[in-house]
Amino acid sequence: MTTPQSAKASRADLTRILGNLDDARLAEILRLHPTISEVEQAALWAQGEGDVPARRGHTLSGIVADIVDIVMTGEEGDDEPPRGGPIPERS
Repeated sequence: MTTPQSAKASRADLTRILGNLDDARLAEILRLHPTISEVEQAALWAQGEGDVPARRGHTLSGIVADIVDIVMTGEEGDDEPPRGGPIPERS
């Protein structure tokens, strides 16, 4: 049985969750065939929100990491997306 969270994300889902992205980024994310849950996780990472204590020390990988890379590409002041490493602690 497919739950809403395990359903594959549509273009409308991406726009609803990630906001307005250009067509190239949307297409790149859709090629990954992410679930709605993966897109939501990526959105939290990209926004720096979520349960920081639960994420501390956890690495970002797989489709979620790929989505964050795509979303963060070209962001002002973004030298490296947070792929593959722990979330830095906030002061």
